Amino acid sequence: MLRRYGLMPALVKEIVIDQALTAIAVTEAEAGEAFEQFLQANQIQEHEQRQAFLQQRGLSNADLAAMALRELKLRKFKTETWGNKIESYFLQRKNRLDRVLYSLIRTQEPGLAQELYFRIQDDGQPFADLARQYSEGQEAQTGGLIGPVELSVPHPALARILSISKPGQLWPPTRVGEWFVVVRLEKFLPAKLDDGTRQRMLDELYNNWLAEQVKSALSHQQGDDANADTTGEVEDSVA
Repeated sequence: MLRRYGLMPALVKEIVIDQALTAIAVTEAEAGEAFEQFLQANQIQEHEQRQAFLQQRGLSNADLAAMALRELKLRKFKTETWGNKIESYFLQRKNRLDRVLYSLIRTQEPGLAQELYFRIQDDGQPFADLARQYSEGQEAQTGGLIGPVELSVPHPALARILSISKPGQLWPPTRVGEWFVVVRLEKFLPAKLDDGTRQRMLDELYNNWLAEQVKSALSHQQGDDANADTTGEVEDSVA
């Protein structure tokens, strides 16, 4: 039933997490603080709120404490396992985390794209006005302005252009998928390893690990099921 309802990966994921957390030590003070934080985060500090929360989910007070303790252990597990790898991982990812603000005109007509490029480059016509009039995407509503977005967001060909551009640099028409685009970089915003980015990197490292663990566990489980089916068929044939 778990397989048929598509719930097996979710169950395996939680089992993998529980197994990883068995070695994480927590003090009574940490557990108490985690419980209070859990109540506050779920807005169930008041008795009536807490009882309604438990009733809606079919939980007990002991379950509530266990959930809070699990969240604490998970935070500690992430930090203890990958905390010293955040800087190097950030450097690997940085060129995709940098953000750009850019202007874009796209059209499926190469001749029109070339004309618009010259009208901006040589005639000094405002990019925004031409984008509103001629661009065939949603960016027409913002005068062609897009972002700031991370460099992982645009089409890879467009991201490459933006990554080597200088602010204010206008590019001639370039084929990107089915479009001919005229693009200009407005602003480059390098990624910084602040607290928010640190947490994101930590979560990414953890999620990558968890996905691999779940994939491996499901693969083993499918192999065991296949072996069991084969054994059953052999036993049936012998009988």
